[in-house]
Parts: sequence; C-alpha cells; structure tokens
Amino acid sequence: MEVVGAGHPYVPADLELPDYVPVFLNQSTIVGVYLLTSMVIVSIVWIVSGLFPKISKLDRVLMCWWIFTGLTHMVLEGYFVFSPEFYKDKTRFYLAEVWKEYSKGDSRYAGRDSAVVSVEGITAVLEGPASLLTLYAIATKKSYRYALQLAISLGQLYGTLVYFLTAVLDGDNFATNMFYYYAYYVLANSFWIFIPTMISIHCWKKICYAVGAQEEKKKTKVR
Repeated sequence: MEVVGAGHPYVPADLELPDYVPVFLNQSTIVGVYLLTSMVIVSIVWIVSGLFPKISKLDRVLMCWWIFTGLTHMVLEGYFVFSPEFYKDKTRFYLAEVWKEYSKGDSRYAGRDSAVVSVEGITAVLEGPASLLTLYAIATKKSYRYALQLAISLGQLYGTLVYFLTAVLDGDNFATNMFYYYAYYVLANSFWIFIPTMISIHCWKKICYAVGAQEEKKKTKVR
C-alpha cells in the first residue's frame, strides 16, 4: 500500500486528496499493458498500410505514429479529463491505475491543476480525433494531409511546452522522487517534443515545395 503520512504517496505532502485509494497494479503491469497494447495497434497499422498502393515507408511510419498518439490522446488523456476523481477508484480499472501511477511523476494530475486539465482537455478533444483523421488522410493521399499534420504537431508542441513551463513556474516540485521525475515527467513527454518537431519540419518542406512548384508553373504559363 503506497500511502504515506498525508494519506497518499504524492508530492507535495500537503496535497489534499480525500478518500485516496492506493494503486492496486504494480508498475511493470501498468507500463507493460500500455506498451504491449500500443505495439499491437501500431503493428496492425503497419501491416495494413502495406496493402495500400504506392504508399512510402515514411508515410507508413507516420500512420503508426498518428494512430498511437491519437488513441493516447483520446483514451488515456480523455479518461483523465473526464474522470476528476480517478484517485478514489476502488475497482482496479486500468485507466484509473495509469493516472494514479503517473501522478507519482507529476502530482498536478491527481490534484487537478487547471493548466494541466486545460492542456489535456484540448489535446483529448481536438488533437486526438484530428490525429485519426490524419491517419485517413495519409492512407488516401488527401491534399490536406501535410497541412493537417503540421497543425496538429504544432499544437502538440505548444501543449507540451505549456505543460513543462507551467511546472517550472510553479516550482517544478511534483514528483515523488527523481526516478519518477525522469521516467514519467521527462522521458515519457519528450516524445511529444521530438517527434512533432520532426514532422513539422517534414511537412513544412513539403508545403513549401508544393507552393514553389505551383508558382513556378504559373510563371511558365505566363511566359
């Protein structure tokens, strides 16, 4: 039972979480289920995307990313946003267990910090469905696929930066210990910095090339 003097294992100790129920599942089970489920879904998308005609390996990789990030936003983060008392859950419901565990790296989740709830709410409601739309757009080669990927990636970067900056401004003291700080708060969130950055650069180049080619075509016609 991971309960300390304040009735919970989180920092700061004076964080009020009435009727807190400790995590039932162990860390390896919680993380393992998430990773295994993600790998299965990503593998299915990778295999199915190979059946689409004339789709590049890069686009297939992007499809895997968008299904992964889209479902993470909608399912995991969506549950957090609409379940304000997940820390009281006694049923061993997996998603509640995830957030009880993750809160060891950032107790603002258990404490319902307004900045965190706002960022996660926008992410779950807007960016999650948009990510799945992107999956469709890439698979069917829609003309808007690069603009959509750029928009979502910039939104992810903005949300993640706000997430980190608000923590720093509030003292950056929300992790139970340094292990949870680096494993959950830093490492887990770093993917939504590096990958959206690379996708943004990729899409920016594609859009600029397309616009440049169109303008060159117009110049040629004028001549």
